Amino acid sequence: MIASSLGDVRFLHTSDWHVGRTFHGADLLAEQAAVLDHLADLVAAEAVDVVLVSGDVYDRAVPSAEAVQVANRALARLREAGAQLVLTSGNHDSAPRLGAFGDFAAAGGLHLRTTIARIADPVLLRDEHGPVAVYGIPYLEPEPARHALGVPEAKGHNGVLTEAMRRIREDLRGRERGTRSVVLAHAFVTGGQGTDSERTIAVGGVEQVSGDVFAGVDYVALGHLHGPQTLAEHLRYSGSPLAYSFSEAQQRKSVWLVDFDANGLAEVRRHELPVPRRLATLRGGIEWLLTAEEHADLADCYLSVTLTDSVRPIDAMRRLRERFPYAVHLEWQPENGKATATLRYAEAVRGRSDAEITRNFLDDCRGAPPSEREERLLRKALEVAGRGES
Repeated sequence: MIASSLGDVRFLHTSDWHVGRTFHGADLLAEQAAVLDHLADLVAAEAVDVVLVSGDVYDRAVPSAEAVQVANRALARLREAGAQLVLTSGNHDSAPRLGAFGDFAAAGGLHLRTTIARIADPVLLRDEHGPVAVYGIPYLEPEPARHALGVPEAKGHNGVLTEAMRRIREDLRGRERGTRSVVLAHAFVTGGQGTDSERTIAVGGVEQVSGDVFAGVDYVALGHLHGPQTLAEHLRYSGSPLAYSFSEAQQRKSVWLVDFDANGLAEVRRHELPVPRRLATLRGGIEWLLTAEEHADLADCYLSVTLTDSVRPIDAMRRLRERFPYAVHLEWQPENGKATATLRYAEAVRGRSDAEITRNFLDDCRGAPPSEREERLLRKALEVAGRGES
């Protein structure tokens, strides 16, 4: 049993840290460390009793040593700020690795719920009103989970989560009258809005779970979807602390501060997180992008650029990075629409000589035919290869 601070219990709901993730090849560890440091400051400022992390602590099953250092430092700072921590594993995490030494970690205030065996084994809190039971459901891969849960007839995520919640409700019924409850879960709940940065968890085409599965508890701290969302007053996604795709550029990343009173859920407040580096998109001709004063404030942003030049600019990314050092994504969509025309290879080359094929290749790639000098070089190369025109 863990005693909370005097008065009601306050939770901080966060998820999907994805420590170690890169953004179009750019290392995000510094930005991730900065946002997670802010969470520790928030815990201290708001007198948070328990931090809930609903899966995807890491971005990959075997995180780098540097990613582990960032996560460990964040957890230590949150603990030093005065909060207990409850973590579950997500579909990106390795549950056995994340849960290693869990029994020892619990002695220091870090409670790991990464196994099916501990789904109905809550972290117990107590405030002046009585007990609060915090249950952690790790991400459940349907096929192995249905057998491990003893429900081989269960279908998809909805089926295995239904059994997990049945076990939790059964445990709650056997506890002290008036026990309040929190559940952490990592799933795609019907009504949620996804982004481009979540890895699909579809199995047989079915990945969504009905919100009704989670009936009977006071608050459900969801993870997996990266945008902050309220599906019901007690059923929420915190979203990821950073944007991990340009589809999230307009999102205001945040966490939930969740207060319990004698009757359970009393209030939920949204706290917006700082943005270490903004995301932005630009579209236009390369010369305009490189010279227009109106783009000067985007030099420190992660940038996605769509070039509209009729001819593909040479060495475009290098040139863009001279002005926008954090340009990370580049597309070419000429205004004449030529880049969008596609043919099957067999259709594209049928009846054409090698010289015509190479000329058309250059035209398709750049949006302009080869110059006279390039034509001479092409003829010479084909002759050397024994494929010259007769």
